[in-house]
Amino acid sequence: MATTITGLEELEEHLQKLSEDPEAPLNAKLFDEVELQLNDGNISALIPRFLPKLVQILSRYGKDPTVLASLTLKLLKPIQFTQALTLASEESIIQTLQSPVPSVNILSIAVIDKASRSPSDTAILSIMKGVVEALIRTWLSTPYVEVGEKATIALGELLAVDCDQRTIDRRMNGMEITSNRAPGQGLLWRRIFQDREIYELIFDLCSSKTTGVEVGQLDERQKSLAQARLLRVLPRLAALDFPTISRSKFPDIEAAYGLEAEEAGLLWFAAAHMVNKEEDMLMHITVIDFFAEFLEAVSFTEISPPTMSYLRKLLRKVTETDQTMYKSLESIATNPESTPELVDLLVRLSQDQ
Repeated sequence: MATTITGLEELEEHLQKLSEDPEAPLNAKLFDEVELQLNDGNISALIPRFLPKLVQILSRYGKDPTVLASLTLKLLKPIQFTQALTLASEESIIQTLQSPVPSVNILSIAVIDKASRSPSDTAILSIMKGVVEALIRTWLSTPYVEVGEKATIALGELLAVDCDQRTIDRRMNGMEITSNRAPGQGLLWRRIFQDREIYELIFDLCSSKTTGVEVGQLDERQKSLAQARLLRVLPRLAALDFPTISRSKFPDIEAAYGLEAEEAGLLWFAAAHMVNKEEDMLMHITVIDFFAEFLEAVSFTEISPPTMSYLRKLLRKVTETDQTMYKSLESIATNPESTPELVDLLVRLSQDQ
């Protein structure tokens, strides 16, 4: 029961003061004492009492909001995505994603991630173009590892729920690629892959060609983080909906970032053109690791003739100038610990090279 929690009245008074005067000193100890007493049994009754006030304060608070964000995040946990939207507007979610404070970024990602609980919620999220664009930008450009990790996980979950393909019912390393839940509507996929501005944003933030220190650009370190995050999510997306990430949505955008005739899709860009392997050895290793994970994910799916053709061309492209990549794939094919599905795929690809 909420009445068994000590410090609630004091916290309520303190929040009222902060609401009236955001410059008032924050009693971090009081927040911590109350938060430590919260659990699944008593938190629901406190949501209407404290959450609206916390959201209001966070929108105006000019100091480090970590303590406020922590309690807010805990109170948000049980509520649904549509409920969260009654407390946080689309504009406020965008603002928190753009905040320089990582705890606030994590709070906004937690709100967005709630849309992964059902296809209907991801459909609602897909309509919120500004939120989706801000999520992509934060995911790829944040210098904070924890924020990037949470955004990577959230994006993967959202696209898995929204995927309108449900042909995969296999497990990879004991981990389910997709569940048996009803297929999504594919609206979030379309928002990301068929919206010109969002699609180009991914290319711009990840391409080595756009590395710089000007406003809107990423420096070398941040560029590597962005590239690694994209490579991290692509194997799962390939297993979910290979055609979407391998089609040419906007040929002019892809051509501007290095793709040539008969090369298509975000997948080809990330695998063959995104990284400057000669200048960034660490990212070269990351790309090699990506191919192992990517091919394993695809090996557990039913590979159509067009997909097999695409894979042959892609591997031919990357291995003809990268002996390290070729030897890595060769060693995977002969490694007794490699899965039979992956070995079979590599053998089939090598026979057709």
